[in-house]
Amino acid sequence: MGASKSRAVSAKGVEEFKPYVTRAIPVNTELVCADNTGAKVLQVIQVTKYKGRLSRMPAAAVGDFVTVVVKKGPSELKKQIFGAVIVRQKYPIMRLGGLRVTFEDNAGVLVTPEGEIKGTDIKGPVAVEAAERWPRIANLAPMII
Repeated sequence: MGASKSRAVSAKGVEEFKPYVTRAIPVNTELVCADNTGAKVLQVIQVTKYKGRLSRMPAAAVGDFVTVVVKKGPSELKKQIFGAVIVRQKYPIMRLGGLRVTFEDNAGVLVTPEGEIKGTDIKGPVAVEAAERWPRIANLAPMII
């Protein structure tokens, strides 16, 4: 016979189209906290669901869920571990139409494990890529770019 793939490999069904966004936020990066929880600076300590390569640092992009530690903020939040979603990144995001979008800073929003946002408001713009993956962020975002 020919070199055909087995049925289990090729029978995936229709996958949704997910545009590639360069992972520009490696582990240990400090992010601005873009919500009103009181936290000011977050440090990325783990990228959830990251599959990497030997010796490569895990990195995240806009819309990714990461584990963070609060570095600056009120004492009850400091040194606490939280989940966060990245809503902005400095590195250019290439859109399908050829448009490149860059932001002034790297920013994240604190999130509970279920996907609920801890704060009640988001400061600054939010990337479309993050808003599409996290509808609850899209509801609170003042401006989606």
